[in-house]
Amino acid sequence: MTMLSIEMVRDYLRVRRAMGYKLEGTESVLRRFVEYLQVMGADRLTIDDALGFATTQGGSARSQALRLSAIRCFARWAHTLDATVQIPPTGLLPARPTRAAPYIYTDAEITALLVAAGDLHPPLRAATFSTLIALMAATGIRTGEAINLDIGDFDQEVGTLTVTGKYGKVRVLPIHPTAVTGLNGYLRERRKLRPNLECPALLISTTGRRLTPSTVHPTFRGIVRQAGLTAVSSSCRPRLHDLRHRFAVATMLDAYRSGDDPAVVLPILSTWLGHADPGDTYWYLTGTSELLAAATARLQLRTSIRPDGAR
Repeated sequence: MTMLSIEMVRDYLRVRRAMGYKLEGTESVLRRFVEYLQVMGADRLTIDDALGFATTQGGSARSQALRLSAIRCFARWAHTLDATVQIPPTGLLPARPTRAAPYIYTDAEITALLVAAGDLHPPLRAATFSTLIALMAATGIRTGEAINLDIGDFDQEVGTLTVTGKYGKVRVLPIHPTAVTGLNGYLRERRKLRPNLECPALLISTTGRRLTPSTVHPTFRGIVRQAGLTAVSSSCRPRLHDLRHRFAVATMLDAYRSGDDPAVVLPILSTWLGHADPGDTYWYLTGTSELLAAATARLQLRTSIRPDGAR
């Protein structure tokens, strides 16, 4: 039997489906990939074999890219079990994706972004963008939701934010005490720098007005460059919105590591993010190596315990 077996595919699918994915098309691709490797006499998963399979099965360039993408996600999981498994790099096939791949920031990269934002001039600009980045990383709210916040949406006494999302839907989020402290510090700073300002917006520009997307995104790209962050591929670049992806992945990782039931945490996370359907949240739970490894460990633990509690 080759290193990559039907049994491994079944284990992988079980892990991903436990996270809420359906993967009907993926199952077919991976089963055919196993058969392909067996015919080729391959004893491990390599980039060359993955590319060979993806490009020799017919179909459009887009179909080939999707085929390779399915193998890539599986390879990330398999690599956590066997370091000899090679992971096909993103952008290997030329078909353009229909959706940007999320960039999952590390803790060190978040710190680097905050340091770079703190170096902006003048001081109000530095304070505003540091607060914007920290707030989005800590809460997972959308960029538009963050810049549309008013001072009155922040209740410092009870520690909540009232967020108006898509289609005017409103949700109240309890925020961490450190976030409360950070927002209070920012409000003190803006009062010191603009003492007579009457703008209701929570986050303001150097002109004393509400931030706008046309200002926010170019500034953030400059912060990314200053922080030394680079694109993973043409479709995976550090974006402000990816702080939301990072929050979702970190939340599910905490659930797995603390022993909480992911099936219970997911609907709560979905509500927190402002999604009408938990299915909309799955896109944010990109199959990072850490998340897949945590899901695998939990599944292995559950399957190793018999109904009577014995192992």
